[in-house]
Amino acid sequence: MSIRVEVWGEYASFNRPEMKVERVSYDMMTPSAARGLVEAIYWHPGLRWFIDRIYVCAPIQFTNIRRNEVKDTISARKVKRVMESGQGELYLSTPDSIQQRAAMVLRDVRYVIEAHFEMTDRAEAGDNPGKFQDIMKRRLAKGQFYHQPCFGVREFPAHFAPCQQVPSCPDELKGTKDLGWMLLDMDYTDPQDIRPMFFRAVLKDGVLEVPDPRGEAVVR
Repeated sequence: MSIRVEVWGEYASFNRPEMKVERVSYDMMTPSAARGLVEAIYWHPGLRWFIDRIYVCAPIQFTNIRRNEVKDTISARKVKRVMESGQGELYLSTPDSIQQRAAMVLRDVRYVIEAHFEMTDRAEAGDNPGKFQDIMKRRLAKGQFYHQPCFGVREFPAHFAPCQQVPSCPDELKGTKDLGWMLLDMDYTDPQDIRPMFFRAVLKDGVLEVPDPRGEAVVR
């Protein structure tokens, strides 16, 4: 069962993992971000979403901004110590931990996500593909979601609607463009050894074909 979702927004940031300090976005939405956006609209333990292709429907434009971030985290060790002792504080003081970071982000983005789902072993007896398909269509039509879909970070919300027809490819994106190695998704097969998966991203006339994460085109 497949769907098409048109998404758009003012800003987007699909951060490259190799950039450790400053945030630099990929040229377009990554498959993992697309999957997260679709799951924000409809997620169920009985199904798993796979991204088939992403259509880039607006010219690729970058801009530089500065964002406030919190530099500290609360460690699991500290949480355990406070729980065992019953004493201590589990919070972050934003005024003390805040810092500004430069970010190169995308602006005025618009995509069409084409995806399908497969049933999982966590589906219940009454679950079936037709039921899930109808629920997803209703949620898209009504603009419903479990949590606000976003473009990479929560500060950049994503608007969405059912895609009736894929917009034409912008003139700037016609032809073939090699985007280099791109993050496909994370491999959670072994919870103790979660690994990133990459693939060679090639944009052809504004369309990114996404490989099956179980295929040979994926590098772990």
